[in-house]
Amino acid sequence: MLNKVCLVGRLTKDPELRYLANGTPVANFTLAVNRTFKNRNGEREADFINIVVWRKQAENCANYIGKGSLVSIVGRIQTRSYDGADGQRRYVTEVVAEEVQFLDSKNSRNSQRNQTSNDFDTNDVPLDDLYPIDGDEEDLPF
Repeated sequence: MLNKVCLVGRLTKDPELRYLANGTPVANFTLAVNRTFKNRNGEREADFINIVVWRKQAENCANYIGKGSLVSIVGRIQTRSYDGADGQRRYVTEVVAEEVQFLDSKNSRNSQRNQTSNDFDTNDVPLDDLYPIDGDEEDLPF
C-alpha cells in the first residue's frame, strides 16, 4: 500500500497554530495548487487543499511562512470524521505534511502579500528555479 502526496502551491492565508492539551503544536493552512490545464473560458483553475502540520514543523510554518508563500509539501492523505454541533456527521479529507519546504524568500513573500491579485499561479515559477539540475541532462537516468 502507498499513500504519498507531493504538492507545490501557495498559502491562501497565514497558518493557524494551536496547541493540544498535551502541549503538542499543530498548524493548519490551505494550499492553492493550480491545475495544469485551462477551463473553457481560458482561465486556470486551482484546487484548495487543506494541510495539517505537526510539532516543531508546525511552529516553523507559523513563524516563517504566510499568505502567498510558495511551499512544497510531501505527506499523506488522511480522512477523518466528527459530529458537528448540529448532530450531523462531517467528513474531512486533508494532507498531513511530513515535509514542508519553503520555496521563496521572505522578501519575495512580502512583495507577494502586497499584490492585490489572488492568482496563485505556481506555473509562473520555472521548475529549473525550484529544482536545479547539477551536471548535464544527458546523464539523468530518465
